[in-house]
Amino acid sequence: MNSSKKIIRQENLSKMLERNPFLTDEQLAKALEVSIQTIRLDRLRMNIPEVRERTRQMAETAQTKLKAIDKKDIVGDLIDLELNKIGISMLKITPEMVLEKTGVARGYYMFAMANTLALAVVDADAALTGVGNVKYKVPVYAGATLVAKAEVIRREHDKYVIWVKVRNNNEEVFRAKFIIVSLPNERIEK
Repeated sequence: MNSSKKIIRQENLSKMLERNPFLTDEQLAKALEVSIQTIRLDRLRMNIPEVRERTRQMAETAQTKLKAIDKKDIVGDLIDLELNKIGISMLKITPEMVLEKTGVARGYYMFAMANTLALAVVDADAALTGVGNVKYKVPVYAGATLVAKAEVIRREHDKYVIWVKVRNNNEEVFRAKFIIVSLPNERIEK
């Protein structure tokens, strides 16, 4: 193989994983039009771990940054966190999380995932949800792996406006706009 093609492929691989670190080797192979084995070899040469290890490493780092809520209060797995900017979490929908009659995931799981991620992204010792405007866009079923991304849009004193979008694969299934209010230190009981 031409080494310049290989260099370009590896650069594209790196860029794709920067944008979405949850891509599997299969998804990368399909997007780059190469075999899964080629992707695995490229990752090894570039010291890029497999998706499970990348996810685990990101989660460990993100959890050390939490301030406004405790890690046990997060619904799903916190994967990435940059206080006052963005946060990412994942949630696997299990059969216990769906409505028996329809098989559709109970909406409160997506709301709780989005809401706790919005709280987590706030750089405050404690915070509460002031307003939540939500939209359920597409039904979700058992087996889905949801990825939520929270983004701080605006901050005015103790109020944060945060957009959270939840996706299943690349399809947006839920979105919410939250106003999160940080509590003054004298209001926080220890």
